[in-house]
Amino acid sequence: MIPTLILILIGAVFGRWRRVTLAVSVVGWPMLLVATGAMSAGPALADAAGLAVLNTGAGVLIHQGILRDGRNLWRAMAARRRT
Repeated sequence: MIPTLILILIGAVFGRWRRVTLAVSVVGWPMLLVATGAMSAGPALADAAGLAVLNTGAGVLIHQGILRDGRNLWRAMAARRRT
């Protein structure tokens, strides 16, 4: 549960650089798991990398959605001021 929230938060914070964020999560999370001894190198590590990308991707989508909605609101407010 906690790793999922951490990865979603990382995606939400650094979602502006979505490609780099996803690439770091696919490499960094499995490296962290192996370095801490939580997992050994093996086929299950690929599954962990996949889940890391999915979780981080969810955070990136949150970030991108907030950006899109913020820009739409900004444009609507600017259009209202012009009239």
